[in-house]
Amino acid sequence: MASIVLDKIDLEYPLRDQQISLKEYLLKGVFRKRLLKRATFVHALRGVSVTIGEGERVGIVGHNGAGKSTILKTIAGIYPIKRGQRAVDGSICSLFDIMLGFEPEASGWENIHFRSYLQGAAPAQVKEKLQEIGDFTELGEFLDLPVRCYSSGMAMRLAFAIATSTEPEILLLDEFFATGDLAFQKKAEERMRAFLDRAKIVVMVGHNLEYLRKNCTRALWLDHGQLRADGPPPDVIQQYIDSAAQPQRVAA
Repeated sequence: MASIVLDKIDLEYPLRDQQISLKEYLLKGVFRKRLLKRATFVHALRGVSVTIGEGERVGIVGHNGAGKSTILKTIAGIYPIKRGQRAVDGSICSLFDIMLGFEPEASGWENIHFRSYLQGAAPAQVKEKLQEIGDFTELGEFLDLPVRCYSSGMAMRLAFAIATSTEPEILLLDEFFATGDLAFQKKAEERMRAFLDRAKIVVMVGHNLEYLRKNCTRALWLDHGQLRADGPPPDVIQQYIDSAAQPQRVAA
């Protein structure tokens, strides 16, 4: 069965390297024994423990910089953890940057192959879904042209069609997106709904609180890298809204 377990996860990553000028070193460093270079870190997650089981649809809320995207990328294994344990059972489909993997000089058809392979699809699977993906984009003869000739909306249509053609066990979704005109957006929403239904576990980040309230079975509230609440979406989202109305403290 698909599952996600994060046990007391701490994650830090370098923000930047602070360079000290020669003048500053001569004026201050000699007397204060300051280093010529020191690393500055962001403590992105602090002791986060979460267990997610099959069938759950989990929405993550929090202010910008709270650690929402970071926890998704930690689940995906993109970010190495500093302390704690991560255990994930099941294949992962991550929709962080659906434009990733496009080759501008290759045609739309060729890019369907390239991007599908990056998502873990086998050649036989791509061949089986190739025409369906192409038809969904409504790009017609443009699929024979290099992607560099596409408008941003056309490229997004192609990327969306490819990304939602998989059979995910664990689906990680960072924000929601709309693509194309109103008619295509309606079709895209229906395809996304079916895509979510196929996944055994869905973990999504978004600022559309009403969508999360209606479509998630559980919500997590992150605040400055800490898990502040975990429970039914209406309760957790209301706690987050109430907190957002209060003056925000500065992260350490």
